[in-house]
Amino acid sequence: MNTIFPTDKILLRADKEKMLKQRGIAIWMTGLSGSGKTTIAIALEQELHKKGLLTQVLDGDNIRTGINNNLGFSDIDRTENIRRIAEVTKLFVNCGVITICCFVSPTEEIRNIAKTIIGPTDFIEVYVNTPLEICEQRDVKGLYARARKGEVKDFTGISAPFEASVNPNVEVKTNEMSVEESVKRILNKINI
Repeated sequence: MNTIFPTDKILLRADKEKMLKQRGIAIWMTGLSGSGKTTIAIALEQELHKKGLLTQVLDGDNIRTGINNNLGFSDIDRTENIRRIAEVTKLFVNCGVITICCFVSPTEEIRNIAKTIIGPTDFIEVYVNTPLEICEQRDVKGLYARARKGEVKDFTGISAPFEASVNPNVEVKTNEMSVEESVKRILNKINI
């Protein structure tokens, strides 16, 4: 029997990337709730799709309702949330998928955990830098208002700290840049 690949071994990442004609990477967007992470991710995914590239967007809505639905927002749970997300992201990246992650990931420590798990050569950190007051204005779910009233505990930016990204690969300021400009800046960095 003539086969392209050995039948006794799992396919390598390189085999999958060759088939997809793309390199798997993690684009890790960090920023406050309401900063524009998911909006930019959706636009970025659409641009990459137009180029014929396979992507997967992971964000709080599709992770917290599924794989991490048993986690809260304590420091321990936030760390575990990001650890699990990073492990899932690594699986996608190893299959050659461009994985766009949209998570507050509020501390350098948490972001470094993700970077270590995924691998520094596959991890592109995008700091979606938006002032708190702008994020509050955009808050369609009313979470900031509820947090200010004490109804939501451990809410990043109000009752829990957010550490600005110290050395991101890309920084976008959504109060100064359009979604299109933000996507273009990211695309220029990832060179796709």
